[in-house]
Amino acid sequence: MSHECIDSEGYRANIGIILMNSSKQLMLGGRIDSRGWQFPQGGVHKNEEPIQAMFRELYEEVGLVESDVEILSITNDWLKYKLPKKYIRKNSKPICIGQKQLWFLLKLVSDCNAIQFDKCNKPEFDCLRWVNFWHPVNEVIYFKRRVYARALYELGLSVYPEGLPQRPKSWPKSWIADFEKDIEELL
Repeated sequence: MSHECIDSEGYRANIGIILMNSSKQLMLGGRIDSRGWQFPQGGVHKNEEPIQAMFRELYEEVGLVESDVEILSITNDWLKYKLPKKYIRKNSKPICIGQKQLWFLLKLVSDCNAIQFDKCNKPEFDCLRWVNFWHPVNEVIYFKRRVYARALYELGLSVYPEGLPQRPKSWPKSWIADFEKDIEELL
């Protein structure tokens, strides 16, 4: 982690990528190391601007280059989540307690066949799915849910100015309460 930026509070600078196709479906990558699904994401290196990190991660994780996408929106600020204690590497210095992420909403302007998972030595994903707008909140590991919901809300307004798709009725009440609280902070 020596080339990555961890701030004074212990948050690792990171970018998140929400890739949308022409049908307004979102790409979820299937992680090689588990059965989990998530958006592409990755750390911002020292002396690297977030947009540079985004294009680097876009290429490393899904094989796309700048001409394959159009930037639709970027979150106004870093969105943070804390790692559960079992994921904190206590022997690392500085200690990383979580991530602060700048999120990018991208539209895929190339063919879906341009997506490739073999552009780096250690691929993150081995498959993908195109899903409806709020579905990623259901799929991501529990400690990233609030950040996903907040990023989708903020970035989705650029694609759905008339109003976001309705949230799933199946969300537990605790998710809805957290979501409403986070949205109030954005307003």
